[in-house]
Amino acid sequence: MKKFTIHLVILVFLFVSKVLGQETFESRAKKIAHKIEKVTKEEKENLKVEVEAVNVQLSEGKITHEQADKRKKELAEARAVIIEEKVTAAQNELSDLVQQKVDGKIKEQDSSRTYTIRWNTKRWSKDSIHGERRTTSQFVFAAGLNNMMVDGKLQDSKYKFTGSHFYEWGITYNTRLMKNDNLLHAKYGLSLMYNNIRPRDNKYFVVNGNQTELQTNAIHLDESRFRNVYIAVPIHLEFDFSRPKVSNGKTYFRTHDSFRFGIGGYAGINVKSKQILKYDQDDLDYKTTIKGDYNVNNFIYGLSSYIGYKEMSLYVKYDLNPLFKNNTVKENNISLGLRFDFN
Repeated sequence: MKKFTIHLVILVFLFVSKVLGQETFESRAKKIAHKIEKVTKEEKENLKVEVEAVNVQLSEGKITHEQADKRKKELAEARAVIIEEKVTAAQNELSDLVQQKVDGKIKEQDSSRTYTIRWNTKRWSKDSIHGERRTTSQFVFAAGLNNMMVDGKLQDSKYKFTGSHFYEWGITYNTRLMKNDNLLHAKYGLSLMYNNIRPRDNKYFVVNGNQTELQTNAIHLDESRFRNVYIAVPIHLEFDFSRPKVSNGKTYFRTHDSFRFGIGGYAGINVKSKQILKYDQDDLDYKTTIKGDYNVNNFIYGLSSYIGYKEMSLYVKYDLNPLFKNNTVKENNISLGLRFDFN
C-alpha cells in the first residue's frame, strides 16, 4: 500500500498542476488522444475498401463464398493488429509525457494569459455570446495503474505495481438534466478498455481445468503480461460546477469549465484475452502471444468515479465481478489513473 500511496500522490500532483493552468501538458495530451482516434478511423476505412474489393471478386465469380469469408476475416485480423500496434505507440507516448511532467521537464505557461486568450477567442466574446447545446459529446481517453484486489487487499505482491496499466478511450454524451440549472448531467457512451497485469517472480498464467493459476516459467521471462480487452458502456451522474454566463437577461450554460465530479458504473463484454511472453534463448529474442479465454468472465460490470477540473480528472474504476469465472480465490480488477474528456 506504500507504493500505492506514492503513485496516488504523483497523480494528485498532476491534477493540481492542471488546476494551476498547465495548458502545454493538456494540449500535448489532446494531440495524442486525437492521434488514437484518427488511427482507428483510418484503419477502419482501409478495411472497408479491402472488404469491398473482396465483394467485387465474389460478384465476378473469381472466388467462392467460403474464400471470401476467409479473406475478410484475415483482413479484419490484420487491421486489428495494425490498430493495436499504432495505439500502443501512442499510449507509450502519453506515458512518456506524464513522466516528463512528473520530472518537471515540461515548461509551465502563464495560466492567466492562457485563460484570457481562451476567454476572448473560444469561450465568450463581447459581441457574440452563446451557450452549449443541452447534449454535448466528448472524446474520452484514460490511462494509469492497474492491479487486482482480493478481499479488499491490493495484490501488488503478485503483480507488478508500476508495470501493470490500463487504457480506455471512447465517445461519451453529456446531457444536462435540468433546463435551468447546470449542476446535474447524465454522462453515457461507449468505451474500449484495456486491462493489463504483469505477474511477478517469472510467473505466467496456465489453465488447469476450470482454474486459471500462476505458474513459474522454466525459462527466465523478460516480460509476462496478461491483457483483457472489453467493449463497455459507462454511465455516470456528473456534477458540473461550471458557472453560467448571464447576458441581457439570458443565461448561457457551458460545461467542463470548472470542477466536475462523476459517479456511476459500467457494463460490457470481453472481446479478447491474451498473454504476451518475451524471453531470450540461444542468443535469440522471442515474443510469444497466446490467445484464449483463460476462463475469463465473458461479461464485466463495476463501479467508477472521477473528480476533475475542466478536461482533466482523477479516475478510478473497480470490477464488481471477478476476472476469472471459477477460481477459488476471487480477484477483482481495480484501476487508478488520469482521465481526459475533450469536448
